[in-house]
Order: sequence, then C-alpha cells, then structure tokens
Amino acid sequence: MAVWDDLVGQTRVEEQLAAAARDADALVTAHAADEPAPETSKMTHAWLFTGPPGSGRATAARAFAAALQCVSPDRALGGAPGCGFCDGCHTTLVGTHADVEIVRTDLLSIGVKETRDLVRRAQLSPAGGRWQVIVLEDADRLTEGAGNVLLKAVEEPAPRTVWLLCAPSLEDVLPTIRSRCRHLTLRTPPVEAVADVLVRRDGIEPEVAQAAARATQGHIDRARRLATDERARARRSVVLKLPLRVDDVGGCLKAAQELVDAAAEDAKQLAEEIDVKETEELKAALGAAQGGRMPRGTAGAMKELEERQKRRRTRTQRDSLDLALTDLTGFYRDVLALQLRSRTALANTDVRDALERIARDTTPERTLRRIEAVLACRKALDRNVAPLLAVEAMTMALRG
Repeated sequence: MAVWDDLVGQTRVEEQLAAAARDADALVTAHAADEPAPETSKMTHAWLFTGPPGSGRATAARAFAAALQCVSPDRALGGAPGCGFCDGCHTTLVGTHADVEIVRTDLLSIGVKETRDLVRRAQLSPAGGRWQVIVLEDADRLTEGAGNVLLKAVEEPAPRTVWLLCAPSLEDVLPTIRSRCRHLTLRTPPVEAVADVLVRRDGIEPEVAQAAARATQGHIDRARRLATDERARARRSVVLKLPLRVDDVGGCLKAAQELVDAAAEDAKQLAEEIDVKETEELKAALGAAQGGRMPRGTAGAMKELEERQKRRRTRTQRDSLDLALTDLTGFYRDVLALQLRSRTALANTDVRDALERIARDTTPERTLRRIEAVLACRKALDRNVAPLLAVEAMTMALRG
C-alpha cells in the first residue's frame, strides 16, 4: 500500500506531491554524499493545502510527510518515495515519527503560545537526517497573533524544515503567509470514489457505502461515520425532518431547540468518551495517590485541563450544529434540483417523498431564500452568536 492510497479522487495533487517527494529525496541524497544539490527542484519549504470539507486536505499533507520520510531501498532503484511499508512511512502515518509533528485542534483557535512551541520545534535539525516536518491541519484557526508568529518561521525557514498547512480556502490564511507557500487545491471527491474506498478500506457493504457517500456528497470522513455510526444516522434523520416542522412559530422554536439540544448531547457524549481518559492520564502523570488524592501544587494543571475540555465541548457543539446545517443545505439543494428538473443526482433519496412535497408546494425562489437562511445561520455561528438564537432565526426564515 502506497502512502497515497487514502487520498481519494485527487490524481493531479498526488502527481504533484509525488514529483516533489522525488526531488526532496534527491536533495537528501546529494547532501548525504556531500554533492551539489540539483539545480532545479519541485520541492519547497512551505505548502498550503486548501479544499472543501471532506476533500482530504489533512490526508494529503500526512501522505506527503510520509513520502518525505520514506527510506525504502527501492528508491535507489528508481522507485518513488512513499512506499507505505518502510519505517519512515509507517511511523509518520501512525503519528510516532520523531521528525514529524502533526498538529490538529478541537478548540476554537490556535494561540500564540502553541505556535511559538511549533516554531521552536521547527528550528531543530531532523533526528533521522531527512526532513523536519510540521503538519498544521487547522491553519484557519490560527489567531492573528499566532499567524504573525508563524509568518517569521515561514519567511526564514530552518534548513530541511517543511511546513504543511491546511485550510478550507486561501482566504482563511493570512495573505503574508499564503504568499510564501506553494498552493495545492483539492476538490470534493466523486461519490463513486468515496464509496469504493469505504468498501476497500473499511469493509463496508457496497450498498451502504454508496448510500453514505451519496448522502454526504463525497465527504470521506462523514460518509464513514454515517455508514458505521447509528447515532450519526439518527441525527441526520432528525435534521431531514425539520423542513416539514416549520409551518408555524411554535414549530419553528421547538425545532430550533431540539436541534441545539441534539448538538449539545452529541458534544456531551464525545466528551464523556475523551475527558475521563484524559483526566485519569493526567492524574497518573502528576502522581495521584491511591483514592485519587492529588499532590500539592498540581491544582493548576488540573484546572488548565478542565478549561481546555470546556472549550473543546463548545467547539464540538458548534461542529455538530454545522454538520446538521450542512445536511439541511443538501436537503434544499435537492428540492431545488427537483423544481428545476435538473439531471443532478439527488443526495437524499431516502427522503424523496419529503423532497417532492416541498418542491411541489413552493417555488425555486423560495428554496433559494431558504438555502440563504441556512448559510446565514452558519455564518452567525462562526461569529460566535448564541447557537439557540442563530438557529431560531434560521427556522423562522424557513417558515412558510
């Protein structure tokens, strides 16, 4: 299995990264042999991966990081780096390579302190003699101060350090940073390609995989969750019933409350799975006595963990709400396709009766206004508007 196997539907990006990895390997080989570096190279010190949610930005960055660390002996025989089996590839992909730092956050933002720690890490020479790679999966969550800290490191990179930044779009990254990166744009993978990888890699039944890929419109992670998680299917079912429940003010307010409560419950369930484990691990690391009694001087560390967990629950609730709004947008997009008699394949065929009913009873103009209302709600949540207030405003706009 090559490192690119999980990069679905991104042939052009894969070819560009593979070519850069070959040139990067040539640079390492020349340096080890004390020979001049090649005059031309497709390798550079900073990359920016952009694309819509589910396109595989982080997957592409991790695969490239693995290819840069590949130590397969086949390379000397003309093989391309990125075998997927050698120690360099394997440890990078599982997150244990000493020279690869993969940064992802489930918080609302990445601050100055965390970014300074990354910049200090980037100044180190690679322990394995190849590349020091920093993968920042959520570059769009850098605060302005954190972005300015990162800018200097990208402007004046340490030798053999590579920054791999991921963000939804160019506009989500400071202009001064993106101008110093090589930009790669990923696209939403085709539904068929996503279904194929769910069958091949995750062992999901073909019919289930096809339905999940179609319902999520090619979003790989969401498709996998929908195909394997009963809670995800139940949540989506509730969301897709909402358009039939907003005929009056009472129905709008009740639907909004239920949607926000469902997101909060989703966040709570995820927290219960993670928080207890984190807390116990930190207590053990701090030397908790039998019975859970903590040593003196450790209260600050425990409080910091609790604050971080609280911020993560907030982020998880926002993400869950945003996922519901994405499903709702897809519902109305299908309604519009029916109204315009488009040949576009419907994503939500399992609720076709509801789609046809709303398409028959309203106009395309009304459907477009409803889609705009959902998008406005997503923007409001991004601006930290209270979730219930934002969702109530949306359901009222969907009424009638």
